Amino acid sequence: MKGRNAKAPSAERLYDELLVTLVQSGDRRAGERLAIRWQPRLARTARRLLADDEAALGVVQETWLSILRGVEGLRDPTRFAPWAFGILRRRCTDHIRRAQSNRLHRAESGEEPDLPATADDALAIRQAFAALPRDQRFAAQLFFVEGLTLAEIAEVQQVPLGTAKTRLFHARRKLKVALSEDKPGEDL
Repeated sequence: MKGRNAKAPSAERLYDELLVTLVQSGDRRAGERLAIRWQPRLARTARRLLADDEAALGVVQETWLSILRGVEGLRDPTRFAPWAFGILRRRCTDHIRRAQSNRLHRAESGEEPDLPATADDALAIRQAFAALPRDQRFAAQLFFVEGLTLAEIAEVQQVPLGTAKTRLFHARRKLKVALSEDKPGEDL
């Protein structure tokens, strides 16, 4: 299965590059347009990583603050997607660490309840993604949902290309197994 990226840059990617360039030159309206275009993608990824809508929106706000503060230092506007997702990954990691620290301080030892099993495909996919280890879940989200290339995923996750390939391979395998198990009685 291939990602959604073609060899030539898509019109959407070119538009994003233009917006980034305009933002770097001080165009506030371009910044607003960029945020409107990217807010849903960042929020969707944050929700998948954190499994908490409210926390995800807060992390995305923190991410936007970092993006707007640092966009002038982005040398290559074509690298906006991996750069932005990298910032989001770090903010999500910080949030998870804070949440774990808070749980330890409150001495909560119970696990989060599992979502009830249902035939709804969307729920099955969310559950399958949630069952993946964090690094594999993030790689799968970036590849299948956001359409990043393996090279971009490696950059976002700050790992060698081979590691990104391995994470995606294992994520695919686990998702296939989980989603085929969720449909008892159906022939695959």
